[in-house]
Amino acid sequence: MDFRQLRYFVAVYEEGHVGRAAERLSLSQPALSQQIRQLEHSLDVSLFERGNKRLLPTLAAHTLYNHALPLLDGLQRAREALRNFKGQALRTLAIGVLQTVRPSLVPQLLDRVRKAQPHLVVQIYELSGLEIERRLLNGTLDIGISYLPPRQPGLHGLLLYEDELQLVIPNTHPLREFKKVSLKQAAELPMLLLGEEFQVRQIWQTQLANLGRRPQVQAEMNNMGGILDSLAHTSLATVLPGRAQEAAQDPALLWKPLSEPRVPLKVGLVFRDAQRQQASVELLRTLLEEEIDPRQIGVSPLDVLG
Repeated sequence: MDFRQLRYFVAVYEEGHVGRAAERLSLSQPALSQQIRQLEHSLDVSLFERGNKRLLPTLAAHTLYNHALPLLDGLQRAREALRNFKGQALRTLAIGVLQTVRPSLVPQLLDRVRKAQPHLVVQIYELSGLEIERRLLNGTLDIGISYLPPRQPGLHGLLLYEDELQLVIPNTHPLREFKKVSLKQAAELPMLLLGEEFQVRQIWQTQLANLGRRPQVQAEMNNMGGILDSLAHTSLATVLPGRAQEAAQDPALLWKPLSEPRVPLKVGLVFRDAQRQQASVELLRTLLEEEIDPRQIGVSPLDVLG
């Protein structure tokens, strides 16, 4: 057993599927399967029960996973410490960003990071909120930009700005003359929405559930850009964060505030280890502040949510 096999095992354990784990590791499925079989052989235990296209971890796998995480984390910390000792500190920062937030923040952020830290390599991943939190917990992301508060225990949040959910309709829609649209009115509209794995969709469903309603879903897409490109050619509506309008700039679409009640959103930095990530969090907060209208911020951006 070696650290590489442990890392492969953790990926398979967390994904529950060899194909997804292989994609995450940038490895072929046969090679990954062989490594897992070799690990089982060296430990003389069965780690997974195979069936129904999924791998079910055995009791031995649960035990190994609980020991593997601190070992892999300790190895990473040791590597970083040695690089610092040699004057070759690790200069990468992996950031997970919601696609509903990315267009209004990331383009300016990349340029400002380059100017502030020219030797820092920034890796941006566009992910769902759930995937951001999962990767923060398993250590494959350093920081997330997502909705607050974090849903997983062990994660912290730092507020950047407040937004709100808005109704987006084509300019031929029957509600085009309305200045605002009530939640009850919006609940009756046929919609083109992001899939249920996206946090904006979950927030919308929760708001409607409070009214005893369900969304009138006519179509789904897994990409905000695709929804905005398609919406003008339909009679459907959608819901998106208000700041996403800055990236859309399409005269064929109208953005209507929701009311009775408003649907507030809090967007911020999400991270696992507050002490270890302090410098990176402060760097991103400072650089992103320049893009955020202070009037949008409901509380101090230094307020940390656990």
